[in-house]
Amino acid sequence: MEEYALYRDSTASFDVDAEKGFTNLCPNELPVPDGENIVDELNAQAKLTRLRIGSKDVHPKNAIWIATSENPQFTPINGENVDICWNLHCPSGEYGSELLDGLPAVKDYDFFIFKGIEPDLHPYSACYHDLQKKLSTGVIEWLLQHDISDVIVGGLATNYCVFETVMDLVVAGFQVILNLGASRGIGDTTDVIETMKTVGVIIVNNASEIVMQD
Repeated sequence: MEEYALYRDSTASFDVDAEKGFTNLCPNELPVPDGENIVDELNAQAKLTRLRIGSKDVHPKNAIWIATSENPQFTPINGENVDICWNLHCPSGEYGSELLDGLPAVKDYDFFIFKGIEPDLHPYSACYHDLQKKLSTGVIEWLLQHDISDVIVGGLATNYCVFETVMDLVVAGFQVILNLGASRGIGDTTDVIETMKTVGVIIVNNASEIVMQD
């Protein structure tokens, strides 16, 4: 087993969209296979770090990207900050928008991001509210302010919101470690994992492969 050494004081963990709406607990939303089984690994990676960040989709029921019988899921749509139709998922105030059981309450994270709250916004990355990546959620700036250089990431789904978040963190200058044990994807995730590797992302199978130094 290959191990990766990090320093706790300069490392944060990031729970990306670990919500019930992305699991089989909500089969009519956007269930990611086995998505409900990432909690233990998310908690394990968080124990290694000084700060814990979280994000979640919180979508309105009047969102312009909601799929219909005329425009089913994955139908391209025109909009500055929407790209395709999706089944309604993680609606504000409902079961699907809740974090998975066993994760901290939102108020117990050190920093938390709510995204997609406007009808005409459907971002994937937790770093920006818009697809053009001009309107920051503040997380990059917050991490820099707190002298974080390394971020361990997990969440749902590997090839959508996790991928976009990871790539934006890399562009911002952070060393990113993707914990596969704390992530689940939709379909084949080989290509996105290889893409992340090419930009220097460290891929681990679980938190036990990460060794923290004083």
